[in-house]
Amino acid sequence: MMAAVKRGGLGQYYNVNGWLFVAPALALISLFMIYPIVRSLVLSLYSGKGMMMKFAGLGNITRLVNDPVFLKALTNTMTFFVIQVPIMLTFALLLAVALNNPKLRYSGLFRTLIFLPCVSSLVAYSILFKSMFAVDGVVNNTLMMIGVMSTPISWLTDPFWAKVLIIIAITWRWTGYNMIFYLAALQNIDRSIYEAARIDGIPPWRRFVHLTVPMLKPVILFTTITSTIGTLQLFDEVYSLTEGKGGPADATLTLSLYIYNLTFRFMPNFGYAATVSYVIVLMVALLSMVQFYAARERQ
Repeated sequence: MMAAVKRGGLGQYYNVNGWLFVAPALALISLFMIYPIVRSLVLSLYSGKGMMMKFAGLGNITRLVNDPVFLKALTNTMTFFVIQVPIMLTFALLLAVALNNPKLRYSGLFRTLIFLPCVSSLVAYSILFKSMFAVDGVVNNTLMMIGVMSTPISWLTDPFWAKVLIIIAITWRWTGYNMIFYLAALQNIDRSIYEAARIDGIPPWRRFVHLTVPMLKPVILFTTITSTIGTLQLFDEVYSLTEGKGGPADATLTLSLYIYNLTFRFMPNFGYAATVSYVIVLMVALLSMVQFYAARERQ
């Protein structure tokens, strides 16, 4: 029998075994989630590191406004978010629709190949992209061979093309992840709905816009929020392709990479790094609220 303790005159019972069961999980959550959040909030009020830390109050916030490197990282992060997230989610949805076609042969193979990049090794991933997009790499050679351009592109040293390369890398790696959610949702839609629409003479593009998309709204909301969070925290792709520099000339520097640099490279400043991290937290919270509100209004 499960132990219970009676408290007060209202006859309320508290399950002791239940609390003992969840106690280890609560302890781990407190240790690895709640404590770091509180600790980083305290750190954001200081400047420096270790024994050299000094109380700065709101000075770190003032520094944010006057920090050109932070403003550059913020601009780059928002650029990746505005451009990359819509492209990735659109590709994921179109691929899911194509793979959901019952007449498509080898759909399982195609699904595996598209999903494979998101579980690939980061080391292999960075080596592959650096070799593919080198000046004498397969991408430049192919584009020159088919006549798209006459001179090779410096993907890793030109600020504009470096941004394009990061967007391509993120899209290539995470499109398959979002595609799986869309594909699962499409396979759960009753086929009789499409059959009735076809009998009524509704063309395929209208069936997609007025039937498929509305029924995918919960999944679209989920993938949009998760992709937003992932892009605002973008670090792996930039770090691996630019060797942690965010170059050239900070053209691909993101907020997460800037936090890493403030913490472990150059002149470490734990307090200022914690302040920058809360910028990401606020951005994620605000954008998620806007997306939830927009989804509710459409419904």
